[in-house]
Amino acid sequence: MTRQKVRSLIQEIGVLPAVRVSSADDALFAAEAVHNAGIPLAEITMTIPGAIGVIATLAKKFPEMVVGAGTVLNIETARQCLDAGAKFLTSPGLVVKVVEFAHKHDVVVFPGALTPTEVIAAWDAGADFVKIFPCEQAGGAGYIRALRVPLPQVPLIASGGVNQQTAPGFIHAGAVAIGVGSELIPAEALMNRQESQIFELARRFLTMVQEARLPAIQGVA
Repeated sequence: MTRQKVRSLIQEIGVLPAVRVSSADDALFAAEAVHNAGIPLAEITMTIPGAIGVIATLAKKFPEMVVGAGTVLNIETARQCLDAGAKFLTSPGLVVKVVEFAHKHDVVVFPGALTPTEVIAAWDAGADFVKIFPCEQAGGAGYIRALRVPLPQVPLIASGGVNQQTAPGFIHAGAVAIGVGSELIPAEALMNRQESQIFELARRFLTMVQEARLPAIQGVA
C-alpha cells in the first residue's frame, strides 16, 4: 500500500486505535478485534513487550490492514518497525530524525505536538499529519478549533482523552481523525477476551465520526 493510500485511509476511517497494552497476546487480540469490527488500522506502541513481533504477525495475517508503530523515538526502532511491516510511524512528540527517516522510505509519519510552535515545527519537518497530544488535557475540542484558525493547512489528529463523549466534538472542531486507546480497548474486554465489547465500541466510534462529519459534508453540498 502506497504512502498516499495509507494517508487517505487514515483520513477516511477517522478512528485510529492505539493499542497500548501489557502483552503481545493482548495486542494481537485487540488489533484483530478492531479489524473484525471494520477498522482496518492499528497503532502498535513500542511500550508493548514484543511489539515488533506483533507488527510482523499482524502484517502477515492481515495484509490488507494498515498496521503502524507508535512511540517510535529513534531511527533504529523505526527501521525495525518498517522491516516488520509497519505502514506508518508515530510518536508522542517530534523526533525530527524519525520524520526524515520516514520520508526517505516513503512512509506515512505523524509526530506528536502540543503548542503552536511544535505543530509548525512538525509540519515544517514534513509530517503527513500532526498528532495533538495530550489533547483533552490541553483544552479538548476548543484547543483543536483554536489551532485550526491560524493553521488550517495542517491536518490534525486528536489524541489523549478521546472517549465517546468527546469524540464528536473533536471532529466538529476540525480534527481529521481521533486516536483512541483504552476507551476502545477496555482492560476488562482484554482480560475476559470479550471481542464483542470491542466490536461494539468500534462501531460506535466509527458511527460518531461519520455523523460528526455530516454537517460539513451537507454544507459543501
